[in-house]
Amino acid sequence: MPIRPRTAALGAGACTALLAVVWFAAFHIGFFGHADESIYIQFGDLHGHGRVEWVAHHMVSLINVDHYAIWVAALIVITLLRGRPRSAFAAGVIILGANASTELLKHALAAPRDGWLVPPVSWPSGHSTGAMSLALAAVLCAPARLRPAVAAVGAVLAVAVGYSVVATGMHYPSDVLGGFLMATAWALAIVAALLRAEQWRPSSTTPAGERVSVGAALGAPGAVLLAALALGAIALVTRPHQVASYIRLHEAFVVGALGIAALGFTLATGMLLSVRRS
Repeated sequence: MPIRPRTAALGAGACTALLAVVWFAAFHIGFFGHADESIYIQFGDLHGHGRVEWVAHHMVSLINVDHYAIWVAALIVITLLRGRPRSAFAAGVIILGANASTELLKHALAAPRDGWLVPPVSWPSGHSTGAMSLALAAVLCAPARLRPAVAAVGAVLAVAVGYSVVATGMHYPSDVLGGFLMATAWALAIVAALLRAEQWRPSSTTPAGERVSVGAALGAPGAVLLAALALGAIALVTRPHQVASYIRLHEAFVVGALGIAALGFTLATGMLLSVRRS
């Protein structure tokens, strides 16, 4: 059964509500604010490792304005060449709307947090919004058979950028979660509009008109998650004491890393399911 416009709209509303919850918890509930800072500090410990630092800085640079404009332009041009002007327009609206909203919200809600570890103008994260909005727009524009793989790769990219902006000291973890939610709220709102337009004027070229099964939709993101779990299991079996010791000493980092990854993959998969038809 096809996803209904109302379902996508409810998803957008849920993301918006959760966005408000994340902001309130990070800025007004002491426990969550302290947890946010603890995760930030433990992520920062990675910055002294040369290879990790190099990767983090390069991941962040992928979403800097000059590089980001190239990725966005390439996505839109390729989509237009495939004869999908509506999808290209929708992708542009998702990316522009999400990033503009983040910038407006950052200045409207600017406030210092305990420790003054990041500038007051930091929530939500612009880099995280940019990475996730690009990933979700790519899911919308991709051919149906490639959407699961695009969603998986896009989620990995967004999560990696999220990790990197925290590890380099640019943002708190809550900033990353806010950026992810902002991008997904816009993406699902646009999908709801496209689905509604399709009901009024059915077209085989609309994003929701291409068919992909639930199993195929969940396959690629699921494979990435299974691979990550397998690597974790191998590490735990081969070096149980070292892994257990690391987790005990870096509980905040582990919780933060898992939380960012879980939200990133959940949102990408939700977007994937919203544009498929079984």
